[in-house]
Amino acid sequence: MVDEIKHEYKTVRTVRGTDGLVISKMQKDGWEVVEQSQGAVRSTLIFRRPKKPIPWPLVGAGAAALVVIAIVIGTAAALSDGGEQKDEAAKPSAAVSEKPSATPTSTPTAAERAAVEVITPENNSEFAALLKASDTCDDANADFATKHAGRTIAFDGSIVNMAPHGDYEPRWDFLLGPGDKGPDTTVGPAFQYKNVNVAELSLTGKDVPAAIGVGDKFRFVAEVGDFNAVQCLLQLDPVSTESR
Repeated sequence: MVDEIKHEYKTVRTVRGTDGLVISKMQKDGWEVVEQSQGAVRSTLIFRRPKKPIPWPLVGAGAAALVVIAIVIGTAAALSDGGEQKDEAAKPSAAVSEKPSATPTSTPTAAERAAVEVITPENNSEFAALLKASDTCDDANADFATKHAGRTIAFDGSIVNMAPHGDYEPRWDFLLGPGDKGPDTTVGPAFQYKNVNVAELSLTGKDVPAAIGVGDKFRFVAEVGDFNAVQCLLQLDPVSTESR
């Protein structure tokens, strides 16, 4: 009976246009592409390759060595414990006060770790200042995009403008701004979702709208992309869009 081949997997995020180079490099290391998805700015590639077999004879030898070590340690502990018991028996009995053991620190869950990793105006003063800046072309926008490329941000904002992306009417270019003023927004970066459809916004919330438009208010969660210095647009990739 042939053993089932087990694989190890690796996920790689790339800037669109460099997929071929990344795939070629990974294939040289024995990886094969099993899934490829493209976002507005970045692509996600999933690779796999067969796991290397475990050298069982070496594992067996190591286990035997551990058994010998455990026997030696156990014998030493027993002898030591016997000596301690004799010493204790010779001492007069006394009341013993024990302190309660400290409660072990719990390991943070995946959701808690993800919450810490998301950049918000509450946990990042740089981002908070950027959302209040009045110049969308200021160098601070480019600096933020470069420093936090690929990171996830979250902020309360509204749709400033939306227009069909070229001739692809089901796909849109969204201009987003912080706050609730929609087309009257005058502060913060000019965030852009470029060439996305409504499904890619991943609409959530108690009252998910049947249609969206300029002025609608949402809690935007997105991945930081590049800064277009010519048009002064800070590109984002949508992660989720919660109605509020």
